[in-house]
Amino acid sequence: MTAVAIMQPYLFPYIGYWQLLHAADCFVVYDDVNYINRGWINRNRILINDAPGLITLPLLQASQNRKIADIEIAPQAQWQRRLLRTLEMAYRKAPCFDQVFPLLEQILGHDERNLAAFLSQQLHTLARFMGLQTRIVTSSTVYRNDHLAAQERILDICRQERATRYINAQGGRALYEPSAFAQQGIDLRFIAMRPLPYRQRGEGFTPYLSIIDALMAVGPDGIGPHLAAYDL
Repeated sequence: MTAVAIMQPYLFPYIGYWQLLHAADCFVVYDDVNYINRGWINRNRILINDAPGLITLPLLQASQNRKIADIEIAPQAQWQRRLLRTLEMAYRKAPCFDQVFPLLEQILGHDERNLAAFLSQQLHTLARFMGLQTRIVTSSTVYRNDHLAAQERILDICRQERATRYINAQGGRALYEPSAFAQQGIDLRFIAMRPLPYRQRGEGFTPYLSIIDALMAVGPDGIGPHLAAYDL
């Protein structure tokens, strides 16, 4: 069985995103689709003073009329030091800070101005850090099918990868027709996270934060059970 998952690139995405990689043999970074304003492509949430706060990668001339692969990041001098300082202040007392912060410095120091390339490199780096063996490819460089749209394009990628299973997030249920996948011999599945809290600073547990928060708490050696806490 060959399982494929497809998703836009996100900045330090939450655990559910990484569960898609965990469940798939091939993960397609869907970078030749339109950018989404106020989404998760260039921002995410961390705990700042025990409350959720946004971190953002500043962009140049970002628009929902432009593809992710066509957008540039602002020069590093404008944001890199400030963002690293925010992360350091938020997590310097976290159990796994010494393991994780150097990785964040490496990712945010990557000399790449193209948004899609920067985020793809980030995904590769984090995947290796967490021990994920999934093959990661970018849609803009492999499939040459951006003349197709929606479900037909997803099916074409699955055909090119010879997929026997396509895995998508729960929010995509209304977007796909199981019969269309079945006709191609593809098992359509939707991934559902199982609750598996880890210890955060302060009281209670805030879910759906950036993977940074989980890694700072449990480190690369403890992240495995969280990546595997899902049902298909």
